[in-house]
Amino acid sequence: MPPRRFLAAALAVATVAAGTTAAAAAPPPSPVTTQNPISSSFADTFADPAVIQGRDGYWYAYATSDPLVAGGPFGLMHMARTKDFGSWEYLGTVFNDSTKPAWAAPGSFFWAPDIRYFGGRYVMYFTVTDTAANPGGDPAIGVATAPTPSGPWTATDGPVVAPKPDGNGGYFGNIDPAMLTAADGKRYMYSGGFYGGISVTELSPDGLHSVGTPTQVTIGDRYEGAYVVYRDGWYYLMGSSSNCCAGPTTGYTVFAGRSKSPRGPFLDKDGASMNESRVGGTTVITQNGNKWIGTGHHAFVTDAAGQDHIVYHAIDRGTPWLTDPFGINRRPMLIDRIDWIDGWPRTRAGLGPSDTPQPAPTTGSAAGINSTDPASGIRGATRLAGDSLGGPTASLRGVAATKQAAPAGSVRVDADVRLGKSFTTVLGKGAVVASVTGNKVVVVAGRRTATAVLPADFDRSQWNKLSVQVAGTTVTVRVSDAGLGDLYAEAQLVAPGLKLDSAPVSWLGSAEVDNLTVRSVAAPVRKLAPVPQIGALLAGDEFDNGLGAAWSWVRPDANAVVADGNLSWPLQNTDLVGSGNNAGLLFHQTPAGDSWIAETKLHLDLGEYDIRNYQQAGMIAYLNDDDFARLGDVSIWRTRQTEFGRELVARADGATSFGGAAIGRQASTMWMRLAYHRNAAGEHVYQAGTSIDGTNWTWGASWALPAGTTPKLGLYAHGDQTGSNPPPVATFDYLRFYTSK
Repeated sequence: MPPRRFLAAALAVATVAAGTTAAAAAPPPSPVTTQNPISSSFADTFADPAVIQGRDGYWYAYATSDPLVAGGPFGLMHMARTKDFGSWEYLGTVFNDSTKPAWAAPGSFFWAPDIRYFGGRYVMYFTVTDTAANPGGDPAIGVATAPTPSGPWTATDGPVVAPKPDGNGGYFGNIDPAMLTAADGKRYMYSGGFYGGISVTELSPDGLHSVGTPTQVTIGDRYEGAYVVYRDGWYYLMGSSSNCCAGPTTGYTVFAGRSKSPRGPFLDKDGASMNESRVGGTTVITQNGNKWIGTGHHAFVTDAAGQDHIVYHAIDRGTPWLTDPFGINRRPMLIDRIDWIDGWPRTRAGLGPSDTPQPAPTTGSAAGINSTDPASGIRGATRLAGDSLGGPTASLRGVAATKQAAPAGSVRVDADVRLGKSFTTVLGKGAVVASVTGNKVVVVAGRRTATAVLPADFDRSQWNKLSVQVAGTTVTVRVSDAGLGDLYAEAQLVAPGLKLDSAPVSWLGSAEVDNLTVRSVAAPVRKLAPVPQIGALLAGDEFDNGLGAAWSWVRPDANAVVADGNLSWPLQNTDLVGSGNNAGLLFHQTPAGDSWIAETKLHLDLGEYDIRNYQQAGMIAYLNDDDFARLGDVSIWRTRQTEFGRELVARADGATSFGGAAIGRQASTMWMRLAYHRNAAGEHVYQAGTSIDGTNWTWGASWALPAGTTPKLGLYAHGDQTGSNPPPVATFDYLRFYTSK
């Protein structure tokens, strides 16, 4: 229908709806809060979580096959559900020994489920660590389907993405699946890990087979745990970096890049690719110095108010092990708010994981709607019994409207729908009109119109997700599989001066509706949380006149020379990690007080792409050779990264654990900062920041050294395998200490 006729008809519907006596909007239920970890009521660990809202209104969560509780047996992936994210019910395992994939080797593990809904069924992708075809470690991606989100799950007779030979007699790390339905009408599978990188493979329309040639989208050695969402015209690829499972030194961190194509290339906010040696990535979540470390392997959910949330696992550094040290890591499930700031997803505006009560995702509906029995709140609706997937549904034919008014201002209407030939949603007495008609999604607001085309094979007879959202003056209408960042089509426009009155939501056309929610849109957070800022210069050395009395050595290195305003230090073929403990370290006196920032400028040419494990130099906060935090510019296999690593004694016999958290972009010349403060427990907390221009800083992970100690701070230059002769030279321009604003 042409826009003018379309708008006129919709306005007539809105007039009819407005002419009825609409009951006053009832106040929404009292807000629910969550407290991390949200899985504590039923599990000690719930790693690699995936989440979906089922047709029955519950939110279902799935996890990898670790034992659920300390001392428990391995499961074959786990399931739980909740209505409000505050209380949970454990549902058992996805598979048992008789239903698990027959093509998996007997000793295979099942990791990292990814849950989707399309084609009238639930589809779960997962890692099979070892197949019967090549016993010994040839990971593949499996798939299973079910009529309900709790099963029963039926695995297919082969992998959806087969093992990938590495050409050397082994196999790449083909793990951690994430599926996406994209605007081009195709389905894509992202999978892979540190060995081989993440690749994207097109899937058949039923999602059960891979087709075509994979495209690599991240370099090996950096990312695993992919998850992809579409927002505002961009595909965002997110991946977890560093070791997931190093107990109390786990530094897992999630980074993002974005692209206009689901095949990439994915670039970070500074234009750096996630698929190059000096690897890019914009921080989504990293540890902040509270009890949570190792924040990663996540999923995204969008609540009834349009607020995104990150669901992820993390490790309580006080109780890091599920089994004995160096056994299974204890990784419970956490959730936190995602804020989109300047086009990038940031957890709690950059604050990172929460350890205090937080507002739970908004569930249920306002405007007098019972989301699981929507017909009861809609005039003109017919109540249907529904099916095995959910409770009663609402059949809308002709004109229908909510019995109560929707809130004024920013509003989101979200529902599972089976669409007729034409279905129109009208908000604010006709201020916004959104229609799914024929093969198009059309939205009209004011004098502006936006249109998007549905895929040619879009099946309106199946249950899909329809969202109509007005956030300020931006109107977005999306048709998708299940509201997990996927889409079949999205129409979006900005209508200057748009204001919605409080009025019933009205509909014209035909559809069957379930899980209907009408909610005010969550107020967006648009500004990053404050980051450390330097104040007045306290102390330091510009390396103009040799090393003064403020400096001291552990294992002096005569090759470190002060000349021409620099400290030049050839990388030693040594290391501190593990039992090495033979590297030279140079320390400077630190300022008095409980808060300051140390900064250095470093030049170190590590080249690109070749293997120089693990050449590095930078700053170190040090108690002893087995208890330190090290910020370095480092070569890790083919990548060049900035890493904030931590080593500590993890077992009574003195065995140490080491892990690291990646920070920002690497370059041959870098600026580094360690922001120090002492927390309420008396611990010494150091947060790392890096820059490639000395002006724009990326602040990353924090590590805490124990209370009751006196750490040193200084410089280092080493690598346990230098990989070049002569070794490169680390050149430090200065070490300065500033007050912290």
